[in-house]
Order: sequence, then C-alpha cells, then structure tokens
Amino acid sequence: MTEPVYLDHNATTPIRPAAQAAAMQVLALLGNPSSVHRFGRDTRRHIEDAREQVAALVHAEPADVVFTSGGTEANNLALCGVRQERVLVSAIEHVSVLEACEELERIPVNEDGIVDCRRLDTMLAETDAPPSLVSVMFANNETGVVQPIEEIAAIAKQYGALVHCDAVQGAGKALVDIDSLGVDLLSLSSHKLGGPHGAGALIVKGDVTLKAIIRGGGQERSRRGGTENAAAIAGFGVAAQQAADFAVEVARLQALRQDLEARARAIVPETHIFGEQAPRLANTTCLTLPGMSSETQVMALDLAGVAVSAGAACSSGKVGASHVLEAMGAGDRAGEAIRVSLGWTTAPRDIERFIDAWSALHQRAADPVQA
Repeated sequence: MTEPVYLDHNATTPIRPAAQAAAMQVLALLGNPSSVHRFGRDTRRHIEDAREQVAALVHAEPADVVFTSGGTEANNLALCGVRQERVLVSAIEHVSVLEACEELERIPVNEDGIVDCRRLDTMLAETDAPPSLVSVMFANNETGVVQPIEEIAAIAKQYGALVHCDAVQGAGKALVDIDSLGVDLLSLSSHKLGGPHGAGALIVKGDVTLKAIIRGGGQERSRRGGTENAAAIAGFGVAAQQAADFAVEVARLQALRQDLEARARAIVPETHIFGEQAPRLANTTCLTLPGMSSETQVMALDLAGVAVSAGAACSSGKVGASHVLEAMGAGDRAGEAIRVSLGWTTAPRDIERFIDAWSALHQRAADPVQA
C-alpha cells in the first residue's frame, strides 16, 4: 500500500522525536509542579527549562512567558485579559481572534491579503476613546502572507494603543523577534512547531497589565490559573529550541513550494495563487483549481492519499469558502481554493504525489465522461 502524503502542516505538524521524548519523560514524573517538595520541584524544573527555550525562540524574557493550553487560549487571553475600550483586528485573523470578544472593529486588507495601514491609521484617529488594542497576525494560516507588523505597531503606538500579534504560524518559519516587531503581546502554539498538542504561550511584555481569564491557583504568576500541562510544555520547549534554527529549512521548503507552484501552473495555467505578489511563508501555498470546488478537491485528494485542506482546520472540520479569501476580494475563486502547507517531514516525493493527484483531478474536471 502506498504511504499517505501529509501536506497540512499549518493545521498541525508531526511531533519531533526529541519533543516527544521530552514529553514522555515528564509524563513519568509524579509531582505537581506547584508542590514545594522534591517531586514537585523535579516537574517544575522541566517547565522552567521550557520557559527559557520558548522565550529564546522569539527573543523574549522567560518571565514574560505565560503558558496556556494552545494558540486559541493565548489569543483569547490577549484580547480579553487586556482591558481596552476598542479592539481592532485585521479581517483575516484566525477565528480564535475574531470570536474572542464582542464589538471588534475589522481592519480591511488589500487583494494580496496585506493589512491596509492607512485605513488602520484612519480608524485609530476617528475617536477620542481611551487607548485601543490592535491585533494583527504575523502570517496568515491560509495564504502564508506575512504582515508588516513593524509598521502596524508603529502606527498603533502613535495613538497609545497596545499591539498583539498572533505569531502561531510565523514562529519557527521566519524570524520572530518581539522587540523588533514592536508588539506588546505575542501568541505561540506548540503543535505548529513540532511539539505536542495542548500547550501554547502568550508572551506578555513586562510593563503590560494582564488579567487572568482562567482563575484558580496562582500559577503562571497569577496570569493563568490551573496546573500546567507539564509534559506538553516540556515537549513545546524542545520543539521551540529545534525550530529556532530554521534558516536552512526555510530555503529547502521554499524550493519545494516553488516547484509545486510551477508544476501546477504548467498543468493549469489559469491557476490562481493567493498572495503570490506579497511576502509569504516559505512553506505555504493557497491555489485554485478552476471549475472544481474546494470540498471536492480536498476529498478527492484524500482518497488519493494526499492530505491538504481548504481554509483553517479549526473551523469545526467544515470545508467551504474562507473568510480570509473573501476579505481579499476573491469572489468565486474562494470556493475553488485549497491550502498546501509543507513542513519538516516534507520531501520531493510528496510534491510528486500531490502533482500527480492534482493533475488527475484536473483531467477529470476537463473530461468528466472519460474520467
């Protein structure tokens, strides 16, 4: 039987062996990390080691790392834990940002999926309300388009606004430096880096006041109650440490993606690649097969042993037109798009398998009777 091909790394990337080993080691420990006896201290040591490893990935201070259950909780903690009168978010944010609180104001994007910085400036200048919170992702999970975070943060700071950046997709795939970006809060997720599910982090600059939204014990310096998921956090730390050395991997993935896109265009010249003219993550392409719905493509490719997606995996498993592509003015093409995302396990043979399966789909669409 032919081995299935996994090309959905933006949904989750396979766990790295060293991260799995670290998690398994901590699973075997007995102590609660909040206990002061030796058993608790043994477990606590792994959490604090991971705190340093995660902080190093984004050039933050270990004390600024708040461990959470994942990127969704980190985003909710950022938007709900910082009390601001106005919350402005880009129209292409992940649903965990868009659904985090009520009365969000959406910043439009252009056809390449880049935030309209002039419009952001206008929106912030429109009112004399108290300082706002601006939340814009580092890179989009569906198109891979990288946002001009430094410029966005500079505009926001002119109006006294705090800035949150969902860097779940960017960390480990590009340089993410919290100080260089100029942001106050930064979200990360373990399983996007090759760590276990069930761990994430919100990086909170030391001068930002954060109110816990999960209350209980005094864990995480009273910023997130509940016993830490020590095993997942330990794996998260090791994955972050390994992902920090990403330069060679980025070059490799970019070559694979460029090969995929060129060969797809050779088969179907009218294929549209979203965000093609914008800076993108090296591992991500969002492309259309004209005349065939996203849902049909995803299911047919799955039957052919190739796993891709249409939109974000966090949308309750549904397949349909993406709010991201609609915000980019994609029109009918939004319903014909799939996302192919590569990762540390991707090899040239995987691109071959995708192109073969996708080409067969195109032939079936062009000549359904013969197919």
